[in-house]
Amino acid sequence: MLTYIIRKGAMAIPILIGIATITFLLNFVFVPGDPVRIAMGTNADPDTMETIREEMGLNDPLIMQYGRFIGNAARGDLGISYTTRRPVMDMILSRLPATAMLATSAMAIAIIMGVTAGIVSAVKPYSFWDYIFMSGAMVGVSMPVYWLGLVLIVIFAVNFNLLPVGGYGSYRHLILPAIALGSRQAAYIARMTRSSMLEIINKDYIKTARAKGLAEKIVIIKHALRNAMIPVITVIGTQLGYLLGGTVLTEVTFSWPGIGRMAIDAVFRRDFPLIQGTVLFLAAVFIIVNLLVDLSYGVLDPRIRYD
Repeated sequence: MLTYIIRKGAMAIPILIGIATITFLLNFVFVPGDPVRIAMGTNADPDTMETIREEMGLNDPLIMQYGRFIGNAARGDLGISYTTRRPVMDMILSRLPATAMLATSAMAIAIIMGVTAGIVSAVKPYSFWDYIFMSGAMVGVSMPVYWLGLVLIVIFAVNFNLLPVGGYGSYRHLILPAIALGSRQAAYIARMTRSSMLEIINKDYIKTARAKGLAEKIVIIKHALRNAMIPVITVIGTQLGYLLGGTVLTEVTFSWPGIGRMAIDAVFRRDFPLIQGTVLFLAAVFIIVNLLVDLSYGVLDPRIRYD
């Protein structure tokens, strides 16, 4: 397994370099605006602006700036924010708990809702509940996260005054953004769980388990669900990676102080080191999540070996 992890880690290096290169070029070549002028305002003294630009290394050739960025990133140094003058890694880590709380809560909701709906739909195919859950899954896949967030705010915060409109501080602030963010993932998980369960539930060993007199609940949970979970785990891992990116819109909609909202603010301020660092950090998290998903296959199915 150690060899497999090392091999996957080596494969991740060119991926991260490619992501860093694309982000760097998009920032410095295609995004208009001078970060120094945006930070200091239009009435700033030109000599002062030139001094600051020299200190930031913005007057260096582009290839030199790129080499410096890649070299520092390889050492875990994502640079210094143009606007706050703080290390980018420190800023990301300070916002990480809020984003992690939102992402894990949304994924917990997605797994509970999605797996439950998928099991019921598979056990009772083409029934009333199957049509209800799969129709709901289709709606969930189609709804943009920000639109659902606004609908939830209007219903539960404005009309009924049951929950806060936004903000951060207590579990009540977490409920609406977690539901908005997790609903789309729940829809994907429900559809995959149903499809995978339908393939397993008519296998011979499931019929044998029933013939032995095992309770239906044990047959479904212990035998059918466990063997159907590998493709479901794949979807969960993939959706968790996308979910970390999806927090951007959710955090802006609900004023949630996480990495996504910080990234949006960095885009408006042309804070290139913060943009690059955030994208690279989230890409690394996505790769780690997918590695953990691959390793979980061996836990679910002992026949799988990592040679």
